[in-house]
Amino acid sequence: MPGMHFDVIIIGAGAAGMMCAAVAGKRDRSVLLIDHADKPGEKIRISGGGRCNFTNIHCGPDNFISENPHFCKSALSRYSPYDFIDLVEDYGIAWHEKTLGQLFCDGRSQQIIDLLLNECEKAGNELWLGTEVIDVRKSETDFVVTTNRQSLTCETLVIATGGPSIPKMGATRFGYKLAEQFGINVIEPVPALVPLTFTDDLKAPLKTLSGVSITSRVHNDRTSFDEDLLFTHRGLSGPSILQISSYWEPGEHITIDMEPNVDILEALKTARTEKPRQHIKTIITARIAERLAEHICKDVKKARIADMSDPELINIALQINGWQVKPAGTEGFRTAEVTKGGVDTNELSSKTMQCQKIPGLYFIGEVVDVTGHLGGHNFQWAWASGYAAGQAV
Repeated sequence: MPGMHFDVIIIGAGAAGMMCAAVAGKRDRSVLLIDHADKPGEKIRISGGGRCNFTNIHCGPDNFISENPHFCKSALSRYSPYDFIDLVEDYGIAWHEKTLGQLFCDGRSQQIIDLLLNECEKAGNELWLGTEVIDVRKSETDFVVTTNRQSLTCETLVIATGGPSIPKMGATRFGYKLAEQFGINVIEPVPALVPLTFTDDLKAPLKTLSGVSITSRVHNDRTSFDEDLLFTHRGLSGPSILQISSYWEPGEHITIDMEPNVDILEALKTARTEKPRQHIKTIITARIAERLAEHICKDVKKARIADMSDPELINIALQINGWQVKPAGTEGFRTAEVTKGGVDTNELSSKTMQCQKIPGLYFIGEVVDVTGHLGGHNFQWAWASGYAAGQAV
């Protein structure tokens, strides 16, 4: 049946797309939600180790990166973490708070997907999965969306296709290509919340540390994060590294403090006075992982700390409190949790997400140049931007 018409077509049945569809449908808009995947909400399903870190109670504008840091304020202020928590509790979904305000389901992330699907069903939305969008055109009155099933028209078109992070889940650059087709500027997308890789000269000496996890403070000249760090066979990962990766520029150093609340130099000098017979490795192992202590102390030849000079202690202390690393790069979109960059926010209304140049065209979620910190912030942006557009389309 060619030529079906809807008030709203939303391309992308992820977190932002489903939220937008449910909100719009409750306003008596006829809504079709399209996705090329066979299942909706795949990023929701894998998030939080399968328990979905669905929001963060501390979420605010400071938790986001954008060329225009003020853009996210309007949407975030109108749909807060507590609004989504209320929805979660309406469905009887048990949840718990982990560190730093991160909220997770007690059960599986499928509960959040089912919640959104139920909201869409209650709103009367249609959902077409396994549907490829082949072409999008603007007529004088409507958008014409050609799919592998049939050609459709709509008054309003919402792009919620995300970015290219985690391509094995079907992520593409569709949203950017469509934006450029309509003359809308796109900030160059780069991987974010992504592991960093070692240069070749670091891989060999540090390969024995793969699997070691430590609490750390990781920083560059612009920001700092106090969270866990994980050594891998390719480089560095863990929450602190994923966080700093969104602020890291190629060619830059990062500094890692493996004992952020301890002045190691002072501790070593005290140990030299109070425990002069001890070996440096014994003292360091009491503070950090044994394999890491062995690596740091591998070139120390003196048996007792009493025999070590101040410069020697300073060298050890710097490796713990101020280890400078120049990453070779990132693991790329293959493992990146999100994308930094995307549709230029200067092209959009911060209140409605509508494109300034093309009335009736909206962009929401990860496809927009708004990137959250790790810990539920990107989902909160999906809910908030989806809600904002859903109220307007």
